[in-house]
Amino acid sequence: MNLRAYNAEKDFSLIKDWITDEKTHALWCANKTSFPIQKESFDRMLADLSERFGDNPFVAVDEKGEPTGFFCYSLNNETKEGMLKFVMVDPARRGKGLGKEMIRAAADYAFDETGATAVQLMVFSVNERARHCYESVGFKERRTETGAFSYYDEVWDRCNMVLKNANALLDQNHGKSRIQQNL
Repeated sequence: MNLRAYNAEKDFSLIKDWITDEKTHALWCANKTSFPIQKESFDRMLADLSERFGDNPFVAVDEKGEPTGFFCYSLNNETKEGMLKFVMVDPARRGKGLGKEMIRAAADYAFDETGATAVQLMVFSVNERARHCYESVGFKERRTETGAFSYYDEVWDRCNMVLKNANALLDQNHGKSRIQQNL
């Protein structure tokens, strides 16, 4: 699996159909864009994330170059903590380990290419498949916001999960940062 920058002109037509129902949509984006996903509102959401937080959208691609997943990533330059958002996998390919592989690749990118010391993400407690995927990669729950989101008659808690960069922690213990070592 490889990661590449999201290309709206060629990728949107595929990923727009990956969110197949209203509840999955709410679990994925907390209704920050329309359902079903429309190009204009999706583009607006991505532009807003880029402007406000420096987010960059990515797609994960298989050996044939076909998109298998999507996510956004940004780095907080003050804390050196990366943030993954809007993670989704092609539903036809779920259950095959591609989500784990994509999250590992995204974390490797964050640590190796952006110098992140940790990567965080948010997930609703009721999204057990996603939580299990993140935990299997090594993410740990840091805190939970009770009653963070309402979906019809349900109220969902939102969990902040974090994966620390073991190499950065080792380097800090030896008085060097990974970034300094690579200069």
